[in-house]
Amino acid sequence: MFAILRKEINSFLNSMIAYIVIGVFLLTTGLFMWVFPDSSVLDYGYADMLTLFNIAPWVFLFLIPAITMRTFAEERKSGTIELLLTKPITDLELITGKFLACLCLAVLALLPTLIYYYSVYTLGSPAGNLDSAAVAGSYLGMVFLAGIFTAIGIFASALTENQIVAFIIAVFFCFLLYSGFDSLAAIDVWGTASYVISQLGVSFHYSALSKGLIDSRDVLYFVSVAVLFLLATKLVMESRKW
Repeated sequence: MFAILRKEINSFLNSMIAYIVIGVFLLTTGLFMWVFPDSSVLDYGYADMLTLFNIAPWVFLFLIPAITMRTFAEERKSGTIELLLTKPITDLELITGKFLACLCLAVLALLPTLIYYYSVYTLGSPAGNLDSAAVAGSYLGMVFLAGIFTAIGIFASALTENQIVAFIIAVFFCFLLYSGFDSLAAIDVWGTASYVISQLGVSFHYSALSKGLIDSRDVLYFVSVAVLFLLATKLVMESRKW
């Protein structure tokens, strides 16, 4: 597993993928947080990081599938998947190694935004007038969210050897899990069941963590969904005719 992890990370760092992903993420979130007047912290007049944590999931929704779409699709198309499968590693180790590598890249994109935290922290009046517990919870939520999106992306990549198709499938499932259940729950036909439906979506649990309260039920939800998609990827590989 660790050999696969190192191989994938080296592959990212030796190409432009890692630098493009980090650059696009920082540019997009930076523009919304500091430049665009409708969302800029400087114009808002209140020291918080809501802008970052509101826009980052939508950026990840497209960036992470762009990272993961090559994980299995490219291996299958080029035929190198056969070489990997001859090595003394299990399907689960192969999947986990690729998952952790993609997740590391997503977390690496998040790390420079700590500069945003320091900036908002010092710009507060008085300095330090910032809900640090909520910020920490939001960062944790972003890592868990990236984990789910990564697991979905790897699952989509295992379904097809076409990277564009894998990207579209991954974006669809990520959008469905992040926003779809909230939209479904908003339809005025479910009555009291609408709250239960909203709990099936990622945004419900992400919002809960963003308040700074780490609930084991939210953590269990994120871990369970990610594991479910990784196991689904394993099932796809076991039924393969590669």
